[in-house]
Amino acid sequence: MSQNGAVTRDLVLLGSTGSIGTQALDIVRANPAQFRVVGLAAGGKRPELLAAQALEFGVEAVAVARGTAAEDVQLALYAAAQRAGFDRGAFALPKLLTGPDAASELAAWPTADLVVNGMTGSIGLAPTLAALDAGHVLALANKESLVAGGPLVTSRARPGQLIPVDSEHSALAQCLRSGSAAEVSRLVLTASGGPFRGRTRADLADVTPAQALAHPTWDMGPVVTCNSATLVNKGLEIIEAHWLFGVPYDAIDVVVHPQSIVHSMVEFTDGSTIAQASPPDMRLPIALAMAWPDRVPGAAGAVDWSTASTWEFLPLDHETFPAVQLARDAGRAGGTAPAVFNAANEELVAAFLDGRLPFLGIVDTLATVVGEHVPAGDVPDIDAVQAAEDWARRRARELVGSVGGAG
Repeated sequence: MSQNGAVTRDLVLLGSTGSIGTQALDIVRANPAQFRVVGLAAGGKRPELLAAQALEFGVEAVAVARGTAAEDVQLALYAAAQRAGFDRGAFALPKLLTGPDAASELAAWPTADLVVNGMTGSIGLAPTLAALDAGHVLALANKESLVAGGPLVTSRARPGQLIPVDSEHSALAQCLRSGSAAEVSRLVLTASGGPFRGRTRADLADVTPAQALAHPTWDMGPVVTCNSATLVNKGLEIIEAHWLFGVPYDAIDVVVHPQSIVHSMVEFTDGSTIAQASPPDMRLPIALAMAWPDRVPGAAGAVDWSTASTWEFLPLDHETFPAVQLARDAGRAGGTAPAVFNAANEELVAAFLDGRLPFLGIVDTLATVVGEHVPAGDVPDIDAVQAAEDWARRRARELVGSVGGAG
């Protein structure tokens, strides 16, 4: 128990060196009596940062996806310990897990009761399932887990075990406290509109990666930021909301809100709409997910009501940003269609960032891949998801290589 009576939560953090992970550790630092870190996982590209985190929080285990990074992490741990004044001979390394299954092993770590999955991409699905199967509460920022494996995830999750971290879904979860499921009429996801809000399709023909990565509101990784520029992210969030809250696709809308203060809304059957508002700061939804259903005092700043401001809400331009409807259609198709949508998009975003595909080619080529796919009737296991993703990635690469993508 912590000093204020709240239960201390022992957590495993997946994706500790990324945006979600580093902010989650900020929350732990500010609330050491409420959270204890027992394990950290990362891809291995930033061994010095991972080692510094492991040493600072005294974790029991560290997991790295790339086996070739194991020695780098070990050396970085010893170097960090030496800088901190530890005796190398007496310093005990945390257990080091390596390889493609390392994050899943850590997600099921026996001394943990909370897992924060801040990984990027569909590689986060297996650790998500491992955490749920181990009985841990899962704070999920890896939206691809639900996009690619929605029925696999929800069938394993007990009531209250799966908590959203995304700002939009955190907002929906908070708003849904205002009524029963039978009283919900519609979910409304808000979108900043990304860096190209107000542009026409013709305006986007010569967009560069630097322009696409210049998000006006949020500081995110390159894949998520690019997904915001195409609005693929909002399509993924529709699928995620469907699985998180059990609401039909036809009852999930998107509205553009450039100020990013209202993070989402729930419309109820009596005509009332409940909105969650706060300045754009991911520490708030991360902290809430980590402490759910309780709030962490001072997690982030509040809206300054003493300053005049204007909030805008605009309809989505589906002609310029067709990715949202494309994702909705994939979600309705079900089976492996959402997994194909997500995996192909990851390949196409990489091609765009490498200069091998024009910006408009991302969604145009994505539509081709999704249109060619014949979705399975259901998603029986993770192998079916993996097979669909492998096909989608291969097909996306073929299309990029043959014509440079659609223009």
